[in-house]
Amino acid sequence: MSQQPAPTAVIADDERLMREQIIARLKEAWPELIILGEASNGREAVAMVRSQEPDIVFLDIRMPEMDGIAAAKALAGQAHVVFVTAYDQYAISAFDQGAVDYLLKPADPERVATTCQRLRARLQTAPDPMDNLLAQLSQRLGGAEIKPREYLRWVQASVGNSIRMIPTCDILFFRAEDKYTRVQTEGFEALIRKPIKELAEELDPDEFWQIHRATLVKVDAVKEISRDYRGQQIVHVKGSDEKLEVSRSFNHLFKQM
Repeated sequence: MSQQPAPTAVIADDERLMREQIIARLKEAWPELIILGEASNGREAVAMVRSQEPDIVFLDIRMPEMDGIAAAKALAGQAHVVFVTAYDQYAISAFDQGAVDYLLKPADPERVATTCQRLRARLQTAPDPMDNLLAQLSQRLGGAEIKPREYLRWVQASVGNSIRMIPTCDILFFRAEDKYTRVQTEGFEALIRKPIKELAEELDPDEFWQIHRATLVKVDAVKEISRDYRGQQIVHVKGSDEKLEVSRSFNHLFKQM
């Protein structure tokens, strides 16, 4: 009996750290899977799939030049598609169709393992056409174009005796302190009353990761990850000397580092 070739995949996400995290989770759940390449936008993903001919493509929904939905349409029938998304539960339920799976950001190890099990089963049969599935998705959402949630883009915070409007793109991290939450930028710090739990639900999960029950950090602001004498992961942030501890429940975010 001839041995089947190893399954192959392409990863497409405009965030390097997110690509690395997904690859690390896939290596844990499916060691036999070969990653043929990484794309940073939809057009690169389409070109890479057509040239490399992988079995599977992991597509971020929100990418520059061409989003994941458009890339999936362009690649209809050429590979099994898994969407990587930060959409709310209503949209996710539409993705949960026969041959279209999804992963929430940041990728949970158990959810990745479930996705890999589904893909193993699908690789035993001929791939289904994507056109039908994407049409179902569009119909499920009332025929309207899928739009991302509106995430928090600025916060109103106290700085001394004044109130400032701080764009979230300028914020390095949020940290709960007593009855307040500290907002840290490169130039100053401010205070708000909104709790970390509420902020985590309102901020774009592509931009901010929760690394502790008391801390949210901007992904692009992460400089490096080290370990203290206890072996605990510590996040070092660009533009700040602060060291942010990663709680054990969020260790998987930087496990590959």
